[in-house]
Amino acid sequence: MEQLEFQASKIKCAGCVANIEKGLKGFAGVSNVSIDIESNIVKVQGNELDKKIIENKLSELGYPSP
Repeated sequence: MEQLEFQASKIKCAGCVANIEKGLKGFAGVSNVSIDIESNIVKVQGNELDKKIIENKLSELGYPSP
């Protein structure tokens, strides 16, 4: 299993966390998503993760890289 970390922006509350988790857990290979609201770090664990696709999805959800 691998883990990728993403620096995102605009993560402000538990609703944001739930939105990101819901949006990313639908991807094949993603087994776990954890978010630190204070640091705006999104950690994604799974198999055969595609960093670019996940970054694009975060932007699409409204949480782009700063």
